[in-house]
Amino acid sequence: MEKATNCILLVDDEVHVVNALRRALMDEDYDIIAAYGGEEALELLSKHAVKVIVCDERMPGMSGAELLSIASKKHPQIVRILLTGYATLENAMKAVNEGEIWRFFTKPWSDLDLALAIRSAIEKYDMETKLRHMMALVRTQHLALEGIKQSTSNDMLLQKTRDGSYYMPELTDHEIAEILKQCR
Repeated sequence: MEKATNCILLVDDEVHVVNALRRALMDEDYDIIAAYGGEEALELLSKHAVKVIVCDERMPGMSGAELLSIASKKHPQIVRILLTGYATLENAMKAVNEGEIWRFFTKPWSDLDLALAIRSAIEKYDMETKLRHMMALVRTQHLALEGIKQSTSNDMLLQKTRDGSYYMPELTDHEIAEILKQCR
C-alpha cells in the first residue's frame, strides 16, 4: 500500500459526474483517483492509502451505501461522503447507518461546500490518525512502566506525585538511564 497522502477516491458510474467532481477540487492539493463502480472502488482501496471516499448512491451492481458499508468494515479510518440525486429520508438514514457516512450531499452539490467538507474530512482523518498513534504510545509506555514497577525490588519502589508522574528518588542517574533503555 502507498504512503498516506491526501488521496481521495471519487466513485460514480457517470464519467461526467467524476469529471465535475475533479473540476470542483482542482485547486486543492489532492491525489485524486476515480472508480466507476463499487467493485472497482474496492480494488482501488486495496492498492491506495485513501483518506476520503466521495461516492454516488445509485450505481449499477452495488449501491453507494453498500460500498461505503463494506469500506467502513475494511477501512474504518477512511472518511465517507455520499452523493445522491434521489434523496429520500429512508435511503439517507440507511446509508448513514450502514455505511457510517460522515457527510451527505444531494446532487447538484455546491462545489464550495463539497470542497470544504473534503478539507474537513482530511483534517478529521489526520487528527484521528495522530490520536491512534498517541494512544498506542501511551499504552506502550504504560506497559513499560508496569514492567519496571514489577521488576524493581521493594526498596526501590516507584513513587507517584500529585500530577500523576512517577519518580525513583533512590536511583542514580546511571540506573535511571539503564531503565530508560529498557523502555525503548
